[in-house]
Amino acid sequence: MIKCMVKKRATSNRKLKRHLKHIIRHRPLSVSESDLTEWEFNLIQQIKAKTSKLNKNNVTRTKAYYQFYCVYPEIHWALLGHLVSRNGGWNMTDLKGDLLPRLMTEAEREHFFLFLERGNWLIFQDVFPQCLLYQHSLINQKNLFYLLPYLNVSVFMEAIWNDFWKFRDCRKLAIAMVINEQNYLENRVVLNKQFQETVLHTIEFKLYDALRFNHIIFPKLSEVTGRPRIIGETLYQFADLHKRIMIGIRLYDLLFQRNPVLQAILQWASKHPHTGSRSDYWKDLFHPVNESVPGTIYKRRTKHCKLRKDEPRIYSPPLKFAWKDIEHEEAEKGDWFNDFRILHYLDKKEIDTGGDIYDDYCNDLEKIEFAIIAKNAIFQK
Repeated sequence: MIKCMVKKRATSNRKLKRHLKHIIRHRPLSVSESDLTEWEFNLIQQIKAKTSKLNKNNVTRTKAYYQFYCVYPEIHWALLGHLVSRNGGWNMTDLKGDLLPRLMTEAEREHFFLFLERGNWLIFQDVFPQCLLYQHSLINQKNLFYLLPYLNVSVFMEAIWNDFWKFRDCRKLAIAMVINEQNYLENRVVLNKQFQETVLHTIEFKLYDALRFNHIIFPKLSEVTGRPRIIGETLYQFADLHKRIMIGIRLYDLLFQRNPVLQAILQWASKHPHTGSRSDYWKDLFHPVNESVPGTIYKRRTKHCKLRKDEPRIYSPPLKFAWKDIEHEEAEKGDWFNDFRILHYLDKKEIDTGGDIYDDYCNDLEKIEFAIIAKNAIFQK
């Protein structure tokens, strides 16, 4: 296992900026696989094939991140990506569960799923080849990051990986990967005209944001009570790039600043394979099989995340029963990096809030229930 550097960073942002400028000057405007040696070409094809195989759906991606982290724990982002991807899967299956279908039409839920799925797919096809190239660099005991352009990876990450290969600053690499992935999504998803029209500018998405049912949670299950201990953060205004980057930094620090927290989350993750159902982390409240009587009007079921007497658990289906796999169009080409000021995020540190989110999570779950009841009351008049 490669040890992370724990001393003061060996490279300043000024040096990293110079390195970036050097790479930009010498990187060709376009690359062709015909320029590669036979060994390099075969490696690139192998990486692309493995990435494509594992990029089948949210469950396969989430599992791949976790398995990679288990072998290469110095790549902190792989665990962060695993946990955030779990949340992405839960958001996907919420659209076919007990609650959101009562607030959104089928077409709206379909658009929302495609929005979530495209982002999840895009991130994996960008970041996992980087991880595999790192793996092969270790195997061959050689820096292979000069091959990143052939995987359509940003020049920003080529400089970052070179820096990591030399200095092993695990935090800097992880924060850089957060920066990269959120910028990578910006034009391809957030500013995508179709997604803006069908999701981001819709009343339903704003309602989803207003109700704050957009928590990113890291579970730490108590096997005795069945009630999870959860920590996390809430993402406000998904369309804001700065806020997405900052919540990524907060989540990273929440996960890696305190070893007992990290170990407790790892223990939970190792015992609970991701299915997409929220019952993975809260069996007393959610259930992968619908226990409700079909056609019944929804009544409030929870109070501070506890079921009311004789009420069924909230239906939260596994992903494989909720959505079919999607055949995606090829990722849009182009490098997002065009502003050196982005480097200032590498030194950002957030105030440690402890990630206390349990009360907010429970309150927002009740808000969703009240919204459903209010909608029923309006349409019954």
